[in-house]
Amino acid sequence: MTPSGNRKVAVVGVALSDCGRVDEATPYALHAQAARRALADSGLDRSVIDGLASAGLGTLAPVEVAEYLGLRPTWVDSTSVGGSTWEVMAAHAADAIAAGHANAVLLVYGSTARADIRAGRRTGNLSFGARGPLQFEVPYGHTLIAKYAMAARRHMHEYGTTLEQLASVAVQARQNAALNPDAMFRDPITVDDVLSGPMIADPFTKLHCCLRSDGGAAVLLAAEEYVRDCRTAPVWVLGTGEHVSHTTMSEWPDFTVSPAAVSGRIAFERAGVRPGDIDVAQIYDAFTYMTLVTLEDLGFCAKGEGGAFVEKDRLRVTGGTLPVNTDGGGLSGQHPGMRGLFLLVEAVRQLRGECGPRQVHRRDGALPELGVASGTGGWFCSAGTVVLGR
Repeated sequence: MTPSGNRKVAVVGVALSDCGRVDEATPYALHAQAARRALADSGLDRSVIDGLASAGLGTLAPVEVAEYLGLRPTWVDSTSVGGSTWEVMAAHAADAIAAGHANAVLLVYGSTARADIRAGRRTGNLSFGARGPLQFEVPYGHTLIAKYAMAARRHMHEYGTTLEQLASVAVQARQNAALNPDAMFRDPITVDDVLSGPMIADPFTKLHCCLRSDGGAAVLLAAEEYVRDCRTAPVWVLGTGEHVSHTTMSEWPDFTVSPAAVSGRIAFERAGVRPGDIDVAQIYDAFTYMTLVTLEDLGFCAKGEGGAFVEKDRLRVTGGTLPVNTDGGGLSGQHPGMRGLFLLVEAVRQLRGECGPRQVHRRDGALPELGVASGTGGWFCSAGTVVLGR
């Protein structure tokens, strides 16, 4: 929901923790590192933070994280809807600040997903459990990646989308990652490299799938009266939208339509802008098909035209008409689990002009003015979209 009170809301601080291969840190330490860096980025004192949003860690996620960070918030959110968690939380935080229920809200995340497997503290999970509605799918081995793969196959059947078009999403993500010194994988790949890789879930080979990394991120939102005390220029929250679709595949009306079709429409309407006005987009990309179908559902191209849209190198920082996942995304940059907060960090950095070799510019050479971050959770179960502007 767009802020409904009298106060405008800005993102005033963003940061990442150490990311990639981080073998010695705990998830709590990554939370703290990202939070300290985001606060330093804002230039504000920690005493202004009266709201905290956190998910994915501990038995009582926001309570344990708040204690570890030494915060005693009077507004909290622990909404957990997978990869879209952070866009949904940003919407809730913006509403709370606009309404005067909070002044500055910290969104923070950290995960050692890669290091835990490497050290044997956990194993790769094939499913999210077998209780509730999921009990009707799990016995048949229908894993998370299989659900995405089945949806991709349906899009290919309905619209003639090709494996080469899907592979081009991974290639362009890697081209963007090559410009990001902090990306986990930067060596160039080709469409043939993607197609010839080991099969994971038909039609997805290894390079169609996100990497697994360690890392954390933090975003600080604040009311407009705090902006004058900030170190950097504000990036304003212009509009947000959220939507949940299904959990069992049998309840998903159309495998070729993601919940971003609803969250995106709402966010753009509330922001008073159109998809064609957007300069840079950060889209959740656990798999190549997610990027393609979300581009359609956000309105950057018509339904069924995503394949033709992505194969023309439109997603690249260099020469692309709509640079997407400019940090390399989850396919090449970093993906420590619920990656949605990283989308917001990169969108803000792009709008502030802080991205160095991967910085996007408008055709006239100016910095981008409008950006969108759209997160997807589960197996297209939920979506959150945030429109940001300078």
